[in-house]
Amino acid sequence: MDMPAFLEQFHFLRPAWLGLLVPATILMWSVYRRSDSLRAWRRVISPNLLEHLLLREGGEEGRWRPVYMLGIAWLVGILALAGPSWSMQASPFNEDQAAMFIVIKVTPEMLAQDIQPSRLQRSVLKIDDLLGITKDIRSGLIAYAGSAHLAMPLTSDAGVINNFAAALAPGVMPMEGDEPAEAVAMASQRLKDAAVPGSIVLITDNIDASQLNALESLHKRDNIEVHILAMAAGPEVIPPSGSYPAPALDINALTKAARLMGGTVTTVTPDNTDVRSLAARVERSISHAPAGEDRQWKDSGYYLVLILALIMLSFFRQGGSVAVE
Repeated sequence: MDMPAFLEQFHFLRPAWLGLLVPATILMWSVYRRSDSLRAWRRVISPNLLEHLLLREGGEEGRWRPVYMLGIAWLVGILALAGPSWSMQASPFNEDQAAMFIVIKVTPEMLAQDIQPSRLQRSVLKIDDLLGITKDIRSGLIAYAGSAHLAMPLTSDAGVINNFAAALAPGVMPMEGDEPAEAVAMASQRLKDAAVPGSIVLITDNIDASQLNALESLHKRDNIEVHILAMAAGPEVIPPSGSYPAPALDINALTKAARLMGGTVTTVTPDNTDVRSLAARVERSISHAPAGEDRQWKDSGYYLVLILALIMLSFFRQGGSVAVE
């Protein structure tokens, strides 16, 4: 954090404790005066003359006195009680700090075998890989065709999501069609209801141009980024005989759709390079999400307690005590 931003955000969580500085200053002045062994002599001897009458050991004049350490300790302790803060953190009372909804297209086109064993089956495998990487993020699952349906609400149990994803097939969808905007709207609303920073992963082979305006409006309204996992092969790949006919990958169309939704496009790969890249983008989106009710100012006073403990160690050495009469 740069200095201007630090100064702008710096404040005390419990500023009332700073009121202790007044009585602490008075008490410190009293202790300092009482710890002055020459205080009585200064009343009867001129200060200039007294200075020449003293017999000091080498270096004694500039010696660091225990009362100084006591003053610093009290100051550090009061600042710690006041709770200095300059950054936000996730609330410790909220177990789930982030969420991700996976939206998957379940249409006959997803049965195409240009990606083995099929676009849909590979999507299920990628969901398993993605959940294995994003273990600290609650996840949910929405399936769509001509209508969107919640397959699994937000949960920390990746196994349940994998089981429901594996059971998806075009035959179980009640309505034919291709309505990603409806599915993204459902996921966005669920994330808003959860009141945690979140992101959406859209697994699809194509997005029709008629859906772009609705998708753009959703992003402007909810400001939730949608990242696309492109589940289709390019025109250079020839599907095997008997594969369901489906258009080849149109990366330009998907890139345009992702840009309107504030996200990115990741093309499917044979290894897990794609899901690792996708997981990094999801986590970056979540980290940049506006702080909600689950965020609070971080109390940095605990760090001062460590400094206070080190200062207090000096009072255990010989000659480190301070008498208060």
